[in-house]
Amino acid sequence: MSAEAHDWAQALLDPEADCPPGLSAWNSSDPATRFAVYRNNVVCSLVDGLAAGFPVVQALVGEDFFRAMAAVFVRRAPPRSPVLAHYGEGFAEFIETFGPAGGLRYLPDLARLELAWVRAFNAADAPVLSAADAAPALACAERAGELRLDCHPSWGLVRSAHPIVSLWQAHQPDSEVLLGSIDLDQAEAALVLRPLLEVQITSLTPGAAALAEALAQQRDLATAVAAAVAAAAASAEAPFDLVAALSLLMAQGAWVAIRLP
Repeated sequence: MSAEAHDWAQALLDPEADCPPGLSAWNSSDPATRFAVYRNNVVCSLVDGLAAGFPVVQALVGEDFFRAMAAVFVRRAPPRSPVLAHYGEGFAEFIETFGPAGGLRYLPDLARLELAWVRAFNAADAPVLSAADAAPALACAERAGELRLDCHPSWGLVRSAHPIVSLWQAHQPDSEVLLGSIDLDQAEAALVLRPLLEVQITSLTPGAAALAEALAQQRDLATAVAAAVAAAAASAEAPFDLVAALSLLMAQGAWVAIRLP
């Protein structure tokens, strides 16, 4: 980026900056006034983009608070891509440092969940691994522990110390989850996938979440199961059920391939 372009970009996002030199208007109107209008439109459009990507975050804090918070983020972290659907990376981390939102401990992880939703929505399509496709590999009992699985392109997993799935569900149309019934200190893990047309968000138990996370990191099945058993034991969860966890993940379209090294 040239120095002139850099100065222009800085002035565009800084409401206190002077109008860049050398500007003129075709009708002899004040360039500074016209530039201020353009600056406001740019910031508002980016805030609108964030509001579209983080609707539950906005619903929880209110539109006025969200837009004020988003405007600060926009000026600190303008988009690096011309595709606005990708904008919002780093928003959750920004919320963690945004003082006025400090009392809402669940908000950053909820933003991570909504970002995972956007990523899944825009991810590439891919045929999912069916139970029938996986059966031959799983039938090799002597080598089952060596199996590895490849995640669907839309895969996302968000683990939180707060009830992010319940909060998200409470804001969906026709939801039966009531905000007042949610324990804000209840940990939840969210599996985010779009195997077909619609993004699905599924709550996972601690054991299933540990299994999913380990497999997504290309750990073999034996290692993943050990992590799941430990996670289940460390929580109030019942003993880890591998068959139930694998069945749930496969039913959600979590994987595209299963293989032996």
